[in-house]
Amino acid sequence: MNKAYSWYQTLVKPSWAPPSWLFGPVWSFLYCLIALSFGSVFYKVATKSVPPVVALPFVLNLIFNLAFSPIQFGLRNNALAAVDILLVLGTLIWAIVVIFPYSSWIAYIQAPYLLWVIFATILQLTITFINR
Repeated sequence: MNKAYSWYQTLVKPSWAPPSWLFGPVWSFLYCLIALSFGSVFYKVATKSVPPVVALPFVLNLIFNLAFSPIQFGLRNNALAAVDILLVLGTLIWAIVVIFPYSSWIAYIQAPYLLWVIFATILQLTITFINR
């Protein structure tokens, strides 16, 4: 068992927190959807089907998404991880809104990702609050 996992196991979590083993399969599925949809956005920008500014929230979302684990488990900083997950949620909503007029299927395929990020945000905020 690595140190980050051991540290996370010591945190007080709400009774409704999912088991740790669930996060891997959920994120694997979501990263497939993210690769498909975000890749489509970047392709549309490259082929000038959509303005380049449409890609901005998608790029920021990827950055904030990829930063979460190093912040949460590397730095072991719940407060900063809470800020980061709020940025993931905000940029995801922004991305859905800006892509919808150009490609509604890309917006709709974000639904599982959005639902999970809403849940993860509530979970992270709760863990941050009860472990302050």
